[in-house]
Amino acid sequence: MRWFKRRRTDEELPDPRTAWPEQTVPDDPEAAAVRFWRRWSEMLPEISAALGDAEPQRVEVGLADAVAELHPNLQVSLERGQRAVYALVISGQEDPALRPFTDAWRAAAPPEDAIWEYHDSVPPVPDPAGVTVNLGTRSIALADVRVAAQVDSAEGVVDVAVHHPLLSELDDASRAAMTFLPLDATLGERLAAERLRRVETAETEPAGAITLLELRDLVRGLDGRRPESVGGAD
Repeated sequence: MRWFKRRRTDEELPDPRTAWPEQTVPDDPEAAAVRFWRRWSEMLPEISAALGDAEPQRVEVGLADAVAELHPNLQVSLERGQRAVYALVISGQEDPALRPFTDAWRAAAPPEDAIWEYHDSVPPVPDPAGVTVNLGTRSIALADVRVAAQVDSAEGVVDVAVHHPLLSELDDASRAAMTFLPLDATLGERLAAERLRRVETAETEPAGAITLLELRDLVRGLDGRRPESVGGAD
């Protein structure tokens, strides 16, 4: 998964003593969404050529600029699609303040076709066991991830502890990434935000741990009941 946000060229870099300027947030999400899709249409031949050449970095800056004009805190990714060849993913990382912008962006999107599909949150991968994550010089297979899951059926949420045999060898930032990335890959960003309550890292494999696909089945099986609808907690 390749995320990118707008980055400045060397010529644009300010004096390090200068405060980083505030980026403008549009007043009208719907109008900003229309502007994005107009720019997307203009960029699409260049984007298609870059993807066809397996060189998405050629269009990173332009696409990130277009997304920053929609909202500077949004993230964008170009992915392999599930229903189409490619997927354009624009995510607010489940920040409620960004939802009006992603909702407007999705509502104004052109119809999906055989080439492009569109997502306003990170979708799950079909089989996380087939994913390998590269962190520095390490290649980490998600097939080796095991998860301890404790269900709170009254709240309809799950507390999890994520284990991989290499976690103890990673630095703090990489360990955090390898705690949350497998969950987003398995459940998708939105379902993970809705159904996972407490997320911890387990450097040793917990007793009774399950695979990522078993976690997906467990979480998707929750019926979403809340205490007020079941007459109290279990």
